[in-house]
Amino acid sequence: MMKENPFASLRVLELASVLAGPTVGMFFAELGAQVEKIEAPGGDVTRSWKVPEEIQSENPSAYFCSVNWGKTFTTLDLQLLENRKQIYNQIPETDIVIVSYKPGDAERLGMSYEILSALNPAIIYGEITGYGEGSTRVGYDAIIQAEAGFMEMNGSADGPPLKMPVALMDLMAAHQLKEGLLAALYVREKTGRGDKVSVSLIQSGIAALANQATNYLMNGVLPGRMGSEHPSIVPYGTRFVTREGKSLVLAVGNNKQFRNLLSVLGLDNWAYDDRVKDNADRVRNRKLVYELLAPVFLSESLDIWLQRLNEKQVPAGGIANMKEVFNQPHAQSLLLIDKEKKGVRTRIFTAIEIPFLTLTSPE
Repeated sequence: MMKENPFASLRVLELASVLAGPTVGMFFAELGAQVEKIEAPGGDVTRSWKVPEEIQSENPSAYFCSVNWGKTFTTLDLQLLENRKQIYNQIPETDIVIVSYKPGDAERLGMSYEILSALNPAIIYGEITGYGEGSTRVGYDAIIQAEAGFMEMNGSADGPPLKMPVALMDLMAAHQLKEGLLAALYVREKTGRGDKVSVSLIQSGIAALANQATNYLMNGVLPGRMGSEHPSIVPYGTRFVTREGKSLVLAVGNNKQFRNLLSVLGLDNWAYDDRVKDNADRVRNRKLVYELLAPVFLSESLDIWLQRLNEKQVPAGGIANMKEVFNQPHAQSLLLIDKEKKGVRTRIFTAIEIPFLTLTSPE
């Protein structure tokens, strides 16, 4: 018999808008917490961020719906004292507050950590900023992608820097805040103390530079645009065209996988050639590797190649469009469906005491 969901009694107040903060709020809603989203008159700005196909619809935008499942919604003008008092009255019973105000707005609206923690010392206050608590700059994902180095690395070698098509800086900041809030909940469980957890978009982006950052810090290598290629593994991210014109991507991470790849392609005689034998050789001779493999992939269809490569445990996949993504069995358990609205869960992990819930769609 399943035990009671431990998150069911958790109360979360979301004073955040756009993507990063609301993603955190939806995460807790998916865990089963009671999440109330407070919107200013006119609503979260993303309610009106519609693609052409939905402009005539009276529903909130798909963008807004993407991160606002499972919440209740209240409209309050917090510039009015009587409305701020409504929030203050809730704070003693609230566990987590999520904010993403522009610099100075939390203090101006009376929603700072200092004010709210005075009403409830056990409260956990999660804050997302653009550039840190001391900065007056407003942070937006596209600018952070530029300033955190992602745009300079993204794109083809002969093309301009490109922004990624999903607001990954916002989403990475959301993941950072989730981790911080869960850590703060654990500390509060042990000590009874609340805390303020603050993350910035710029530091979330920089922290996610991973190997590209250490390539620079340790070796002085300034990463350039390489399309989907990998700077230190070959062939990894390399795209090949199959007989019917579809795209196949390889992610060969070690020499055994490369030998298996050569076997599948009928190129066993290259397995111990000094120019491609080891990954370091392949990195030095990237062009040769591509010229060796590309003509062979043109001889069969994508499905046949994937079957053969998977049988030999060579990491490979086809490039999928959005329709193809959601035809995959992996996507089915992540779908949220309520009335005419559809969405995708933000939580994918399973836990015995935390079932996947049926969530109501955004209003």
